[in-house]
Amino acid sequence: MNEEDITVEDDEALRQFLPTGFGKQTKEVDLAKQFERSKRQVAPELIQDAGGTAANDENERDDSNDSNDDDDDDDDDEDDDEFPVSHELVLKTHERTVTTLTVDPSGSRLITGSSDCTVKFHDFASMTPTTLRAFKSVDPTATKASANSETHPVNHVEFNPLSPSQVLVISATPQAKILNRDGEILTEFVKGDMYLRDMHNTKGHISEITTGTWHPTDKNLCVTAGTDSTLRVWDTNFQRTQKDVIVHKSRAAGSAGRTRITAVAWGSPVQGGSSLLVAAALDGSLVMWGGDGPYTRPMAEIRDAHKKDTWTGGLAISTDGRTVVSRGGDDLIKLWDTRKFKQPISVVEHPSTSDQYANTNIRFSPDSSSIITGSATGHLHILNPATLKPELVTPVTPGSPIVTVLWHEKLNQIITGSANAETHVLYHPTMSSRGAAMVMSKAPKRRHIDDDPTLTTDLSQGLSGESIITPNGLLTNTNQASASYASRHPTLGMTASGRSRDPRRPHVPMTTPFAKSQPDEMHIRNNIPLSSMRDEDPREALLKYAEKAEKDPMFTNAWKHTQPKTIYAELSDDEEEGPEKKKVKRP
Repeated sequence: MNEEDITVEDDEALRQFLPTGFGKQTKEVDLAKQFERSKRQVAPELIQDAGGTAANDENERDDSNDSNDDDDDDDDDEDDDEFPVSHELVLKTHERTVTTLTVDPSGSRLITGSSDCTVKFHDFASMTPTTLRAFKSVDPTATKASANSETHPVNHVEFNPLSPSQVLVISATPQAKILNRDGEILTEFVKGDMYLRDMHNTKGHISEITTGTWHPTDKNLCVTAGTDSTLRVWDTNFQRTQKDVIVHKSRAAGSAGRTRITAVAWGSPVQGGSSLLVAAALDGSLVMWGGDGPYTRPMAEIRDAHKKDTWTGGLAISTDGRTVVSRGGDDLIKLWDTRKFKQPISVVEHPSTSDQYANTNIRFSPDSSSIITGSATGHLHILNPATLKPELVTPVTPGSPIVTVLWHEKLNQIITGSANAETHVLYHPTMSSRGAAMVMSKAPKRRHIDDDPTLTTDLSQGLSGESIITPNGLLTNTNQASASYASRHPTLGMTASGRSRDPRRPHVPMTTPFAKSQPDEMHIRNNIPLSSMRDEDPREALLKYAEKAEKDPMFTNAWKHTQPKTIYAELSDDEEEGPEKKKVKRP
């Protein structure tokens, strides 16, 4: 048989199985292909320009003039390249709504908070296109993994802009915490006395904290806003008491002088000058103080900035410190001038989601040339900072509201958190640097057994200091680290009544002195006289001795035969038994 007579079928599966070469293989990354894979596929009719018209209307007008087609396409590409929204990276690390997010000043670490009561830590340097996951998950309100503890949603997380090793974490509790970059607790502020009426005398918040922020120029100071109608300035070096207390007295009728602080912003002009502290309240007021104090009286106050009893969750100060933007629960976005803090400069209607998601925010771009916010339909709105008219409206999570947004300065990337538990990082391959662009420029990691989270364990949870590691033992489900020890070991230990959880073990009562445990019922019945009388009716217990007392009296036996018979008065049917009426004295 000649070699020319041998034929081999073209099997694609066999070709992928056989090695393409020998020796050490170099990973070649096709950047263009990977960036093209992460490019956002948005329908043209969903993207709107500044005038609010759809892109398909522009295409219809372009069809009427064929000679200008190429020029119009070039103009559209330039408009798209103006903002870093052409590509996206999706992180699905939470189970519920992403309520807050923050990125450190260098742009290397992303922290997200959610209503699933967890804080997720993401490191861009360790992620690849196929391993998009958080390297650590922390419950800021949990004390110990083996103890039953309440969990609360995360309202706000924020990196310290001057000291990135500190992260302000605010849950729905009266106590705020300072964590480091790895999720370890550095400081926990004290809780105030809820029985004190004057809020100036309390050492901390007495009810839930809604939000907070860092001082723009002092790395040791931060401010928290609570539902106890106070703003409290804290020094991270002194956790036992606050530095200053700002009590906002509401003038709304029927409020008794108290309200809830819904949003706070602390800004300082880039060109230098004094900082400003602005807060919004549930009574619709907007209050401004000097950032460095004193805080006895506000510099300016607007009572009816937004509608009363609506949640104003979005508040931001521009980098030059001259304008303040607020997004209220009355479906309005308003722009204010800090030099004439009385009437808004611009007002635009924008549907609010703060009635369902109180953490809905609004932000300035790093150079204050734009304003970004989300919408109830899942669109990202980029607004003009002077007129509040939309410059770009693009869908990010259609059908799911965007709750929180962030535009990072060094990365030049827009990060959004939505109600469908997704975190989207919008970027541009050439305009953006590092972050998501760095992740997509890496070679995809090959699938490994460690990539399955159900078969692996988090070192911070599975190998904690409190656990006992058994050699050759099976790994338990470490994703339920917040569950109690009894729920994770249903057959170990004892119940509250002292019985064993193991159904094979008989019940042996504990015999400890000083009533440390409940004695056995059989022991009480056999050794304590008249112990059964505790469960009897005392009237029935006495009446059962009536016949015996009449026949054989114990104490009146000497007068048994001489005791006269008791005679009771007989009443007729007409007479009614009752108390005698008092005789009326005659004058």
